[in-house]
Amino acid sequence: MTGASRRSAHGRIKSSSSSSSGGDSLRYPPSIRRGGKGKELVSIGAFKTNLKILVGLMLLGIAVIYFVINRIVVSHESQKQPPRVITPFPAPKLMDLPMFQGEHKESLYWGTYRPHVYFGVRARTPQSLVAGLMWLGVKDEMYVMRHFCENSDDLSSFGWREHNGRDFGRQELVENDMILETSFVKSKGGGGSSGYGGDWSVRIDVKNKGSNSDAKRSAHLFFYLADEGGSVLNLGRDALDFQGNSLLVSGSREDVGDWQIHLRSQNQLETHYSGFKTPHIYNLSDLVQRNLALQARKLGRLQLSDTSEDSSNIYVFQISGKLPFTIDIPFVSGIRGESSNVEKRLTSLTGLPLSDLLRKKHREFDAKFTECFNISEEHDSETMRVGKTAIANMIGGIGYFYGQSKIYVPKSSQPESGDNYLLYWPAELYTAVPSRPFFPRGFLWDEGFHQLLIWRWDFRMTLDIVGHWLDLLNIDGWIPREQILGAEALSKVPEEFVVQYPSNGNPPTLFLVIRDLIDGIKTEKFIASEKDEILSFLERASVRLDAWFQWFNTSQKGKERGSYFWHGRDNTTTRELNPKTLSSGLDDYPRASHPSEDERHVDLRCWMYLAADCMHSITELLGKQDKISKEDYDSTAKLLSNFDLLNQMHYDKDHGAYFDFGNHTEKVKLVWKEVISENGHLSRQLVRKTFGKPKLRLVPQVGYVSFFPFMSRIIPAASPILEKQLDLISNRSILWSDYGLVSLAKTSSMYMKRNTEHDAPYWRGPIWMNMNYMILSSLHHYSTVDGPYSEKARAIYKELRSNLIRNVVRNYYETGYIWEQYDQDKGTGKGTRLFTGWSALTLLIMSEEYPIF
Repeated sequence: MTGASRRSAHGRIKSSSSSSSGGDSLRYPPSIRRGGKGKELVSIGAFKTNLKILVGLMLLGIAVIYFVINRIVVSHESQKQPPRVITPFPAPKLMDLPMFQGEHKESLYWGTYRPHVYFGVRARTPQSLVAGLMWLGVKDEMYVMRHFCENSDDLSSFGWREHNGRDFGRQELVENDMILETSFVKSKGGGGSSGYGGDWSVRIDVKNKGSNSDAKRSAHLFFYLADEGGSVLNLGRDALDFQGNSLLVSGSREDVGDWQIHLRSQNQLETHYSGFKTPHIYNLSDLVQRNLALQARKLGRLQLSDTSEDSSNIYVFQISGKLPFTIDIPFVSGIRGESSNVEKRLTSLTGLPLSDLLRKKHREFDAKFTECFNISEEHDSETMRVGKTAIANMIGGIGYFYGQSKIYVPKSSQPESGDNYLLYWPAELYTAVPSRPFFPRGFLWDEGFHQLLIWRWDFRMTLDIVGHWLDLLNIDGWIPREQILGAEALSKVPEEFVVQYPSNGNPPTLFLVIRDLIDGIKTEKFIASEKDEILSFLERASVRLDAWFQWFNTSQKGKERGSYFWHGRDNTTTRELNPKTLSSGLDDYPRASHPSEDERHVDLRCWMYLAADCMHSITELLGKQDKISKEDYDSTAKLLSNFDLLNQMHYDKDHGAYFDFGNHTEKVKLVWKEVISENGHLSRQLVRKTFGKPKLRLVPQVGYVSFFPFMSRIIPAASPILEKQLDLISNRSILWSDYGLVSLAKTSSMYMKRNTEHDAPYWRGPIWMNMNYMILSSLHHYSTVDGPYSEKARAIYKELRSNLIRNVVRNYYETGYIWEQYDQDKGTGKGTRLFTGWSALTLLIMSEEYPIF
C-alpha cells in the first residue's frame, strides 16, 4: 500500500506541473479568465488544484516518514536480535534448579578443575583464584619446565590414584628417578568460619624412585597463585625467609572474602618468588622460564628474581630442596579478625592432622569404590588397582571451563569483519574430559560414555554435568560438539579445529545415561529422595531434550522415511581416500566413497532409535505423553526399531551384516601425483583416484557400524540374523582378536589404510573400548534372554570380556597408562595415553554393569 500511495501522489504532482507555461501565471480556459463570476470560478478552481497538490505532498511525506522509520526499527531490531545460531534456547536453565544451589553448589566450588595441567586448583566461577604446580624436569640432560600435561614429556606414569570428585584427590607423577605425589583435600573450617566453598590444602611429597637413598638430588618446584580477574595479590612478609612456616600471599575476593595461602614444612628448603601482572595464565611457564634464564645469566643459579611487577595478579614461589621432602600449602578464606581461628584452621590442614585427614579420605575412597562397583572376587589386587585408577582419573579429570565457542558462518555474511565465525554466548561448562594430555576439554559424544561410569559414583555430579551440556542448546536445538572455552583451552587447539559447524551433529550419547538413570528408577536403585531429584531434573530437561531430538530429526534426516545421514562430509576433496565423517564420532570409518544426500547411515538411525525410545520413557515417567512435543515418540521408536524396515534399508544377505547406503565404489585408492606449487617448486602429493563409477548401493564395510542394530538390540533373539552377528563377532579372520574386537574387518578394502598422506588409520583397525563395551553389553543381554543363541552369546561374552580386561591391565603395568586405543595385532596401547575417558569403561566391564541401549 505504501508503494501504491507514493506512486499515486507522484502522479498527481507530475500532472499539475506539466500544465505550467513559461510565465508565472497558470493557464486557464478562456471562460474562466473572464470577469465577474468568472473570477470566482478561477479562485475555486485554483483552490481545488492546490488542495490536490497539498494532499499529494502530504501522502508522499507520510510514505517517506513511514519507510524511514520502518528501516530504522528493522535495523535496530536486527542489531538487537543475534542470529539464531548464537541465540540460547528460550527455556529455564537447568543449572538454575534448586538441586544445584545451596550445599551442592558450595561443595563443588573448589576443585582440581584444571585437567590440562599436571596439578591445578580453581573454583567453579568465571574469574577464579587459580593455583597450580610446575617443576623442573630433565630431558636429554637439559632442564625442562613441566606444567601442562604433554605426551611428549615422557613421564613414566602420572594420574590420579584416588579422587572422590568433591573434597579429596591423590595423584602420583613419576619422572625419571623422582616421584611427586600431590594430594588435595577440602575442609569447611571449624565452626563454619571459612569463606564460601571452605578451606583447602595441598600436600606435595617429593622422593626418589626406589630405595637408593644415596642419590641426594635436588628438586625445584614452582607453586603459583593467580587471580583471573586481575585483582592485586599481596606478597607475604616472610615469603623469602622460610623458617618452616610462611605466609606466601593474601588477598580479598567477593566470593570467599579475605584469604591467605601459607607454606609449611619440616624440611630445610630454599624459597624464592616472582610476581607478574598478566591477563593470561596459559603463558605463565614461559614467563617463569625467562625469569630463570635471566637470573642464571646474572647469578649462575636457577632461582627466581625475588621481584614483582607493579600490581601483580600472579605470584610464583620457587621451593627447592634435597630429596625427599614434603610441603603443605593450606588455603584459608573468610578471614574476619580474631574470631576466624586462622592458626587453628592452618594447623588442621598441615602436618600430622593433615596426614590423619588424608588417611581418612583414603579409607573412605576404598569403601565407596567397593560399594559402587560390586567387583567379584575373580579379579586380583592388580586388576582392582586398575579399576580404581580408571574411576579416579575419570573423576579427577573433570574440569570447569568458561568462554565462547566459535560458530561457523560464511565470510560473506560478515563483510564488515571478514571472519568466518560468530561467537556463541558466554557460557560455563562443568564436564569430564577424554584425556588430560591431548583432549583436555569437553566432547559431546564422549560425555555420554563418561557419565555411565560417573553416575554410579555420584549421580548428582552426573546431573550437574548433563545439565551444563543441555544449557548449551541453542534456539534451533543444536549443541556444539566440541567445547573449546577460555584462553587456556584455546591455547591447546590448532586454529583450524576451533570453529564448530552448526549443520553437524554428534552422537546423542547423553540419552544413554538418561535412559540408564530411568532404568535405575524402575529397578529401585535410588531411594525416594534421590528419585525425586532425578524426576525434577527430567521435568525441566525434557523440553531441551525434545528440542535436541527435533534438531536431529529434521536436520539429519534422509530421503527415505526412517533414514538419517551424518552431515559434514566433504564431497569435493581429492586428498582423502574416503571423506571423513567427523560428526559421527567415528572419523575415518569408511562410508560411501562419494558423499551425497542419498546416504543412509545405520549408526545414526540406531542413535535416533535410542533417543526416541528414551524420550518416550521420559514422557511416560513424567505423565506428559502429549505435553512435551508434537512428536509421537512411541511411534517413532517403533518405526526405527521395525526389524523388517531396517533389513530393507541396511541388511546385506551375502555378508550377513548391516551396512550404510550411498553412492559408492570400492575402486578408489590414493596415488602419488606431481604438482607445481605457487612458488614454482615441483612436489609430490597423495591424491584420490577413482577407477570405477560409483552407484547407489550398500557400502560393504564390516566393522563397528555394522553392529549398531545388534548394540541397539533391535534384532529378535530368535532371528537367524542374530546368529550371523555372533559369527561375525567371533570370526578371527574378521573382527576377533585376543585383545578385543577390531574396529574394521581384516577383510575390508580399507583395513589399516591411511586416509591421507598424514592421517594414519584411526577407526580402521585399532581396538576401541567404547564400542567393545557396547557390543559386550548386547552379548550379555542376548545371553540372558530366551532364544536359540543364548549359549553361544554367553560363550563369546565371557571370552571377549576376559580378553578386554586382561589386555588393559597388562598394558597399564607395562606402560603406566590406560590408552586411547589398542593395537589390532599386538594389543599394545596406541594413540594418546592417560586416556581415561571411555577407556575407563573397563571398570564397568569388570563389574558387569551395562546400560539398556
